[in-house]
Amino acid sequence: MASTANSSHQHKPSSSRNQQQQLVSTMIKQGFISDPFLSPSRFNSLSPPPNFRALASPTLSEMMSVEQAREPKPSSEAHKKLRERVSSVLSQAPFQISNYWGMGDVRLTVAARPEAGERETGAFRVSMDVHRRVLASKSRFFAEKLPRSGPHSVEILECDDVVAYLEAVVLMYSDELKAKLMGMEVSKILTLLKISSAIMFDDGIRACLEYLEAVPWSEQEEENVVSHLNRLQLDDSGTDTVLQRVIAEPSTSSRADEIFLKLSFGVLQAKDDKARREMKALIFRLLREDCDNNTFQNKLDISRDTLYHLCHSKITAQLCISIGRGEILVPKETRFALLSTWLEALYDDFKWMRMAGKSVDRKLIEEGLSQTILTLPLPQQQSLLLNWFDRFLNRGDDCPNIQTAFEIWWRRAFVKQYVVDSQLQITVCDIPN
Repeated sequence: MASTANSSHQHKPSSSRNQQQQLVSTMIKQGFISDPFLSPSRFNSLSPPPNFRALASPTLSEMMSVEQAREPKPSSEAHKKLRERVSSVLSQAPFQISNYWGMGDVRLTVAARPEAGERETGAFRVSMDVHRRVLASKSRFFAEKLPRSGPHSVEILECDDVVAYLEAVVLMYSDELKAKLMGMEVSKILTLLKISSAIMFDDGIRACLEYLEAVPWSEQEEENVVSHLNRLQLDDSGTDTVLQRVIAEPSTSSRADEIFLKLSFGVLQAKDDKARREMKALIFRLLREDCDNNTFQNKLDISRDTLYHLCHSKITAQLCISIGRGEILVPKETRFALLSTWLEALYDDFKWMRMAGKSVDRKLIEEGLSQTILTLPLPQQQSLLLNWFDRFLNRGDDCPNIQTAFEIWWRRAFVKQYVVDSQLQITVCDIPN
């Protein structure tokens, strides 16, 4: 997959002040916006000034104010909050450590998209000194635009999320990208993924996709993930891995009527009357796609005196809770192996949680188990949840209640049925000399 972008050469008239400074060697004007597609890029190239000299690293305040001082404008609460967030990112930025990285040779300026009624020169902007060797080695976009060594000045204009762009630059200095992403919300990861795609930061793209594949999603986040990946059309196998959670290959996906017959037969043969009634209601609700959520509110715990009986299930429960919360990131093969190995033991001992005291939160374990199953590829979700369905019908309250996960799997497999365009679409535009 590839994003659509247009590029053209054009020269801007320089102001007398810019001529005096003679600090501009390269200007990259690219919009990163919330529109489904990236805005056209505009790139101007000038010869590097012969009398450029490296300056001492500016302070955070200077970095954020030097561009602000060009044009007087009224401060706003939004700008104030943005400055605080920018300051937080820059205070921990590796390129601030000149003793390790050396003096920066690229003055990078990131300007926010102008607000309504605001001139481009009045938009919030922040400047920092970064290193061409880092940008060019990590980003194919910067490698193309900054082919020569020496001082450069780069401007990224009309950026909707200045903070996220700075965070993407900071990630270029890190060898442990996944560790840097830990704890971020899915929406932030999608923003970083979009920026990484725009600047062709391959390591950033890969880290974002691996993170998305490992963490649980809410239903709203699920919609956003599929939508973003469809728009970006990344040429990366990691995209397919992420979408395996919600999209099944036709050859591995059972037809809805076949599964419905199997579930109905299970209900008719159920030995537990209460479980049969509950699963019957669940199936009818799924078929009607009723929005009502019929989850249990009771919390049944286990006492410390019986924990030794739950050795296997205790291990499984804690791991499922941590994986389901996104606190532990492991490959999908490991997650499936965990459930395949320990889930039977958890089922066997789950009745103790209904009979015992308050040391284990049954509801928490059920939620963690549900979320962990839903992070797997769709065929594996189907296998585990159909097995649970049969067990629940025969054991009722002695089996964990994960019907919420069952409902989400059903909708993914038979109601929403996401489709991802498989054809690569690339638009190439010649750049005039």
